[in-house]
Amino acid sequence: MGSSPSGGGGARLLFPMVVVAAAAALAGAAAPASACYARVFSFGDSLADTGNRRFVYPNGSDPVLRLPYGENFFHRATGRFSDGRIALDFVADALGLPFVRPYLSGRRAEDFARGANFAVGGATALAPEFFRDRGINTSNTVDLDVEMKWFRDMIGLLCPGGIAGCSEDVMNQSLFLVGEIGGNDYNVPLLAGVPLDDVIPFAPVVIAKISSTITELIGLGAKTLVVPGNLPIGCIPNYLFVFRSDNKGDYEAETGCIGWLNEFARYHNELLIEELERLRQLHPGVTIIYADYYGAAREVFISPQRYGIEHPLVACCGGGHPYGVGASARCGRGKYGLCHNPEKYGSWDGLHPSETLYRAIATGLLRGSYTQPPIPITANSCTHLTELGSTVEHKPL
Repeated sequence: MGSSPSGGGGARLLFPMVVVAAAAALAGAAAPASACYARVFSFGDSLADTGNRRFVYPNGSDPVLRLPYGENFFHRATGRFSDGRIALDFVADALGLPFVRPYLSGRRAEDFARGANFAVGGATALAPEFFRDRGINTSNTVDLDVEMKWFRDMIGLLCPGGIAGCSEDVMNQSLFLVGEIGGNDYNVPLLAGVPLDDVIPFAPVVIAKISSTITELIGLGAKTLVVPGNLPIGCIPNYLFVFRSDNKGDYEAETGCIGWLNEFARYHNELLIEELERLRQLHPGVTIIYADYYGAAREVFISPQRYGIEHPLVACCGGGHPYGVGASARCGRGKYGLCHNPEKYGSWDGLHPSETLYRAIATGLLRGSYTQPPIPITANSCTHLTELGSTVEHKPL
């Protein structure tokens, strides 16, 4: 069995002390006035992709383009890395909006009247050259700079006379979700065997790229931005399998997750919280919201029974190992196994949450339990807010 690269239990502090500053930043955030939104624009990776990946990598061999992906709600593969809906879908539903169209599936301005999604499965915050320059192989071709180029191209369709002519209508009345992004900047090296100590210095660079993207969106007129942090990656079945250990000290007593991996995720999030507070000070007329994906997901891993989950650390679709993943089988590849009740699992395919976990995360965000400040929506201003998690059959794009 492998042991943690920390060389010991999860109690050893690996990262700079930013917790106190992060907590102070959250405490000082002001709650905005109530509002609703005409559209959603989303950026990110596979946790937010609603179908762009099939256009970027159109060879047809990607399992996400086939069942069993999408079996639980859409009853067909839509390009989402889930058995059904993802957090973005629940947010759009709560706002009374249709599911957010993948940008690459549209061509005309009217295709983006209710928003657009630029997220792509496998995307990183940093450019592929960052990793190749450090001897880390990656097949990814999409990063935040690419997604921002797509956004600017779309603005050219929506605002043919220039952004100044429609900033009030398009930018002011839109909700921007910048992420989750950055997870693959760590997944790629860690799962390739790069030691954690060599990956830790990536975090400030990743945060700087997220910050510059937010700054660019604000410069274009964005007024409300939601910025998710990283998930507790030590609770992801694939990580639990790859970094399995005989040392009980590597695991959290409350959850069974790998402590040193979760500590790294918290480090990323604390850096992000600090940077968002700095941006708030620079842009007092803009609402910048931290979405605590880590806290919302961890609540499920601590008390899975409250959410109807019986196997919080096991993949529904995969095979072999007690975590539902193995070296020779992956969901949709090889001789994989498939559970009968995905809603009872915390993970869909060993790397991505199940629809049940996505719903729990979105619920925490929309209720304000895991956002700081809360997303400015109320049941009065957004009439569909109380219908979160409904099973109305939207027509997926």
